[in-house]
Amino acid sequence: MPDQPAICVFCGSSPGASSAYREAARQVGETLVRHRVDLVYGGGRVGLMGIVADAVLGAGGQAIGVIPNALATKEIAHDGLTELHVVSGMHERKALMATKSSAFLTLPGGIGTFEEFFEILSWGALGIHQKPIGILNVDGYFDPLIALLEHGIAEQFIRPGFLHSLIVSDNPDTLIGNLFAYVPPAVGPRWIKLEET
Repeated sequence: MPDQPAICVFCGSSPGASSAYREAARQVGETLVRHRVDLVYGGGRVGLMGIVADAVLGAGGQAIGVIPNALATKEIAHDGLTELHVVSGMHERKALMATKSSAFLTLPGGIGTFEEFFEILSWGALGIHQKPIGILNVDGYFDPLIALLEHGIAEQFIRPGFLHSLIVSDNPDTLIGNLFAYVPPAVGPRWIKLEET
């Protein structure tokens, strides 16, 4: 884990249809600063990404962005961050974000947000990391996703232990506090269930 506590936030490059999403993003940024936690995120200045970063900076916190060169050159990179790392591609972006973070927090977003969430959840299941993963379930946005995960467990494609690190709340302060209270299991779950012979 990094020396300085940091949470990696995955969220939309769009503000979404509801003002509740924008308000939640602002609250997350301010809550990170109250908890003395740095923000690590995708480096954009648009959508919920920009709102979280602006809230952190406005409250006197540290905002660290990681953005691929192809997106930075299209002028969506945030130019007021504490640190902005411009990398060659998406794989490098996600790897650096993960390395710099103590935990992960997913806000409403689209395909890219889902992809980031599932990759980091998969890495946890494979034992690549033991960091907690939070979902801020704003106005039930993630209810279908949570139902899908539960369905996967019921159908025995997802082992229940794989979701041990997943923390869900609709309250930013509670969620961030619970992320840092998380204690990983002594032995991670085995990801392949061998058939009995």
